[in-house]
Amino acid sequence: MTTVDSSTAVPLARTLRRLYFTRFGFAVVWALLLALVAPSVAPLLTVLLVLYPLVDAASVFTELRASGSSPRSRISETVNIVVSVLAALALGWASFVSPAAVLAVWGVWAILAGATQLLTGLSRRRLGGQWPLMFSGGLSVLVGFAFLAQGVGGGTSVTSVAGYATLGGVLFLVSAIRLTRAARA
Repeated sequence: MTTVDSSTAVPLARTLRRLYFTRFGFAVVWALLLALVAPSVAPLLTVLLVLYPLVDAASVFTELRASGSSPRSRISETVNIVVSVLAALALGWASFVSPAAVLAVWGVWAILAGATQLLTGLSRRRLGGQWPLMFSGGLSVLVGFAFLAQGVGGGTSVTSVAGYATLGGVLFLVSAIRLTRAARA
C-alpha cells in the first residue's frame, strides 16, 4: 500500500477539501439543471451531458497535479481523465442518437470512472476522508451497470443521471468535511 508523506499530506488535504466542496456545488447545480431541461431542451441537454465528465476530468487533473501521487494513484487518475474525456465525446454523440444511447454511454463511463476513483481512494486512505470516495467509486460501478442495462433495454429518459450526480456530490461533501481535520493539521 502507498502512503502519503506528512510533508505533502496537509497541502493535499487542503486542496482536496476545496476541490470536493466545489465538486459538491457543481454536482447539485448540474443535477438541477439536467432535471429541468432533460425532457425538452436538446441543445442544452447535450451541453450538460458533455460538461459533467469534462468537469470530472479537470477535477481529477487538479488532484493529480496537487498530490504528488504514488505511481499506482497516478495511473488510476490518468486513466480516469482519459476515460472522462472520451465519455464527454461519446455523450455528445449519444445525445443526438437517443436517451438509451446516453444511458448506455453514461453507464460505461460510470463503471470505468468509478473503478479508477475506488483505486485512487484506496491508495490515499491514510490521508483520511477517503472512505466516502471509495464508497462512491464502488457505488458508481454498480449504478453504472444499471444505467448500461437501462440503455441496452431502450431507456427513454436520462433524468436518472441527475440522482447519480447528486449522490456523488453529497459524497464529495462528506469527504470535504472529513478532510477538514487533516487540512488543519
